[in-house]
Amino acid sequence: MTIPPLVGLLAGFIAVLTTPTAASAASLTVAQAISNQTGSSGTVTGYIVGEPTAASTVKFSSFTGDTALAIADSASTTATGSMLYVQITSSYRSSFGLLTNPSLIGKQLTVTGTLTPYFTPHAGLKSPTAMTLGAGSTTSPTATSTATATPTASSTTDTYYANAIGKTGSSLKSSLHTIISTGVTKLSYDGVWEALKVTDQDPSNSSNVRLFYSNISRSKTLNGGDSGDWNREHVWAQSHGDFGTTAGPGTDLHHLRPEDVAVNALRGNLDFDNGGSAASGASGNYYDSDSWEPRTAVKGDVARMLFYMAVRYSGDDAFADLEVNNVTGNGSVPYMGKLSTLIAWHNADPPDTAEKARNQTIYASYQKNRNPFIDHPEWVASVFG
Repeated sequence: MTIPPLVGLLAGFIAVLTTPTAASAASLTVAQAISNQTGSSGTVTGYIVGEPTAASTVKFSSFTGDTALAIADSASTTATGSMLYVQITSSYRSSFGLLTNPSLIGKQLTVTGTLTPYFTPHAGLKSPTAMTLGAGSTTSPTATSTATATPTASSTTDTYYANAIGKTGSSLKSSLHTIISTGVTKLSYDGVWEALKVTDQDPSNSSNVRLFYSNISRSKTLNGGDSGDWNREHVWAQSHGDFGTTAGPGTDLHHLRPEDVAVNALRGNLDFDNGGSAASGASGNYYDSDSWEPRTAVKGDVARMLFYMAVRYSGDDAFADLEVNNVTGNGSVPYMGKLSTLIAWHNADPPDTAEKARNQTIYASYQKNRNPFIDHPEWVASVFG
């Protein structure tokens, strides 16, 4: 029987409408995505279960960063082998970073990106092009490109750390060492005076600096060596590696802070740990024969400065190989402790706005390198955990 032309046309039109397109095709499950790490693009739907910090480590609370999340086929999954690690690029961090949005745990997420390991060899999805919450949830904006006169810190760091993303352990440490040691501008020790007047300016008084341990606001002009002055505190003590004030570790702004002359002398070359007697002139600080405990608000800052130094100076540039260890009383050897305490301080006191801004200023205006543990707090567990 011959189909009338009009009927045939309608049948063809209906067939087109009912044929699935690539856009309407069902997304992959997490299990399917884990089995499909081919480097191809894919869309995956799962439940947000935590923040991956290493290949086999996921935080389910007390999140430390906005750069990655883990999804699974069940919201109650705790086995990392059943999770897909999803990179969160700068366009999505304000909406999907778990440090900023911890309430996302347990919510359904659909994400499109490249199916490739995030923490090698753990299955992952990188370079997302779309991220949306499940049905009934508010949809987040998709990534957009907006021209700006100056790159933001987050867009800068995406490029800056490109060769480190997805690595763990010693491979991550090695990659970060190369990144933060390349193209660096070294300051003179005299140049540090003027730099600290900018990096540590009191936000409430532009004529002053804010002293690091004592938290006192003091005139920028009172830099020197007399009582009542402020001078240049080496958070990684100079004698722990015998680098003095030489351009390099001796003048590295990432661990140099303004401090009262007397308080600086009291801290001396002590390692860091909890406990001791109250430090005169620096409320909230404590010390004993072999360690110094800084005030609570800067404990994480101290830890991240020491972690930076241990990665930046690895013995391949005429300076000692600096390392953090789990003891105090290190004296003149190139070690600083106490590692377990520093990790606890790092976790309890994550980077705040001021610490991030200081890191950006050092990068943009002075040294042209960054402290990776301020930008990516989750890397501490992988490198030092």
